[in-house]
Amino acid sequence: MLIITAYGIFAVSAFARAFYQITPFPQEGKVQFVDAPLALTLSAFAAAVYVVATLALARTSATAWRVALVAVLIEMVGVIGVGAWTLIQPELFEVATVWGGFGRDYGFIPLILPFVGLFWLFRHRP
Repeated sequence: MLIITAYGIFAVSAFARAFYQITPFPQEGKVQFVDAPLALTLSAFAAAVYVVATLALARTSATAWRVALVAVLIEMVGVIGVGAWTLIQPELFEVATVWGGFGRDYGFIPLILPFVGLFWLFRHRP
């Protein structure tokens, strides 16, 4: 239950962040989608991955296990890839993303979570 809760928290958090960042609220000083489409699209993608992973981890079927495995692997590649990308080309990421800086804004939990998720998945095969 703890792993599902952790993924659920990240699903809600990442979705809320992406929604706020992408929705064109007329706010002074708020970066709009047209100003940082790459970073904001990656935030939305991370949110989708966390939602899929959460829903799949909460189910017990073999299909759900495979979906969770794919989602967690995508998460791992995403957080490592985007984390490295933000260090190599920081000018492309003026707006922070969930996976930016290897999850620095979230206490590096996005970097640790997929490894914990994979460990849990391989210990609980259907």
